[in-house]
Amino acid sequence: MTGRDTNVASVPETFEEYAEAYETAGFTDWLRERAQPEWSEATSHQFTRELGTDDLDDEVFQRYLVQDYAFVRTLVGAFGYAVGDAPTMESKSQLVNFLGTLTADENDYFERSFEALDVPEAEYADPKLTPETQAFEDLLERAAREGGYAETLAVLLPAEWIYLEWANTVEDESPSRFYLAEWIDLHANERFEAFVSWLRDELDQEGEAASPRRRRRIERLFQRTVSLEIAVFEMAYDTDGAMDAEEGEK
Repeated sequence: MTGRDTNVASVPETFEEYAEAYETAGFTDWLRERAQPEWSEATSHQFTRELGTDDLDDEVFQRYLVQDYAFVRTLVGAFGYAVGDAPTMESKSQLVNFLGTLTADENDYFERSFEALDVPEAEYADPKLTPETQAFEDLLERAAREGGYAETLAVLLPAEWIYLEWANTVEDESPSRFYLAEWIDLHANERFEAFVSWLRDELDQEGEAASPRRRRRIERLFQRTVSLEIAVFEMAYDTDGAMDAEEGEK
């Protein structure tokens, strides 16, 4: 949080007005405040609170993890688009390095967690996607395919930044189940924080140079991503939706 009034009605509608009111604030500060109150809801959701206190039901986490694993495949593709669109070799290198984390460290975590949760490979290798996951994948693919570097960052940044913020909030907690504790650790560490900070710097530069019309497009993508993060957390508690997905596979 920035410590300012988080009522979106009090946040200037344009970045120019915001920058004039808060001289040290950047474009991504404006995006986050324009995304309130959903930003606060996403970063302090029941799901993340229960994860931190070790109260999260295994079935809830399993539903979430299966869908998140499916989404990561789309995320890898979007980062690939961003690598191609990145304006400098340094930017490309940063994105490629993070791709290595997604395809190695996180993939290892997923496989060990599915084994511990007794999730059959067939269930996580080719899952029935929920409407929330489908909407998130569609947003990410359209931003990458139809937009440019800034549009892709507008989805990638909040998707990662939200995780950094909620993980830092619960990092002092110590869940006994390794798959909860390590999920926090993967998103509450200096390396991940540095990467999110770098993403912010990139989008700050892109946003400050963008036309007003493009800034609005970036803002809409950012806000839609925040909304979908909440929807994904809510989906994990939706036992009716899970039963419908199982019926659809029969």
